Amino acid sequence: MPKLTVYNIKGQESGSIDLPEDFGKDVNEAVIHQAVVMYQANKRQGNADTKIRSEISGGNKKPFRQKGTGRARQGSSRSPLMRHGGVVFGPQPRDYSYTLPQKVRVAALREALNAKFKTDALVCVDKMAVESGKTKDFMGVLKNLKLSTGKVLALFDDCGEDVGRASRNVARVNMLRSSDVNALDILKNNKVLATKSAMEKLLKRLQ
Repeated sequence: MPKLTVYNIKGQESGSIDLPEDFGKDVNEAVIHQAVVMYQANKRQGNADTKIRSEISGGNKKPFRQKGTGRARQGSSRSPLMRHGGVVFGPQPRDYSYTLPQKVRVAALREALNAKFKTDALVCVDKMAVESGKTKDFMGVLKNLKLSTGKVLALFDDCGEDVGRASRNVARVNMLRSSDVNALDILKNNKVLATKSAMEKLLKRLQ
């Protein structure tokens, strides 16, 4: 059974966590793709809007007489053929969101974690604490854990206000709860850093 090494804030090994048996094997990229496309579609605002001819003001009067002008006949200035007229088949507000079965979403989460595990981008710490609440000390912890570069997804479910205060000024650190994280959140960050309790909750979601 694959194991994930657990470190302390000084970067020293302090234990390990058992991972699912399929961790370390080939990553199912197809199920990840399905989930990522869904999460990105659900983020789309879908508020692009163009006016159709019924939404253009005016146009009740015939713009010019039927015959004798040499122009093509027109019955309304709101016609798409006229300047400032309505738009034909233009974008209208719509909802792009859709859902996938829960088993597919869970499978995508598992495969995303597996991808990070295979590339040594999944880091677990026994507990996260920055008593001083200073960003400098928090950056020192990241350096000890070899996370001094790249975007980091931090899963600190059981940490106090000192950690939040110390990490909020670090733009490349994104904090989430283990109950809210999804496959897209994991893939768009270079590394995943989780406390032992948060990792256990996350692995419980995969069952």
